[in-house]
Amino acid sequence: MKKIKLLALTAAVAGSLAGVSGTAVAGASANIGFVSDYYFRGAVQSDATASAGLDYEHDSGAFVGVWAADVGGHGAASASAGIEYDIYAGYSGEASGVAYTVAYNTYNYTGDFDTYYGELYLSAGYGPVTVEFATGTHEDDSNVSTQDADFTFMAITGEYKDLSLTFGSWGDDMDGDYLELAYGTTVSDIDLGVSIINGDATTTAGKNNIVTDGTAMVFSVGYAFDL
Repeated sequence: MKKIKLLALTAAVAGSLAGVSGTAVAGASANIGFVSDYYFRGAVQSDATASAGLDYEHDSGAFVGVWAADVGGHGAASASAGIEYDIYAGYSGEASGVAYTVAYNTYNYTGDFDTYYGELYLSAGYGPVTVEFATGTHEDDSNVSTQDADFTFMAITGEYKDLSLTFGSWGDDMDGDYLELAYGTTVSDIDLGVSIINGDATTTAGKNNIVTDGTAMVFSVGYAFDL
């Protein structure tokens, strides 16, 4: 899903949703990609995964898009295979050197891999540092007695040339922290990336672990193009 997942699914694969810095070119675009493992905010979603997305950005900075990838069924996260499809809309701009994004993101799933997430997403970046915040709800319809879970997510990312370092943390009814070191480059319009992700899924009483314990290395390749 998008630039939120920068180098989790590469800037091209993920280069559409919230987290756009306000520098995107207006018009329609598409992206395709592949990763050796699909992680999102420190949580493994699948082993090797292909993805594709469509986006439209207006001259005003308003944007809308859809992104999809296969999840589960590979032994990494769930025995239930399915398709994740994300729908999102928002606005990106810049003021006094601060690039910002306000968006509403939805994460939807076919099959039994997971259920709907909806969130309000905010980001602000100045120079090499970007801060993200999201707050939303995970609607659990697997059991009528199960209550929906509220969640927050915060992350800070620092960049130096082609390197980035992100610390992310879940809160409210969900729990877990992770650290991600990533490198990305472009060769002949193909975006290549590698990241090392370390998760700490220590349980807090009454909360649901989100991140995945341990360390993983993820390789990615993607291509984005105007329509």
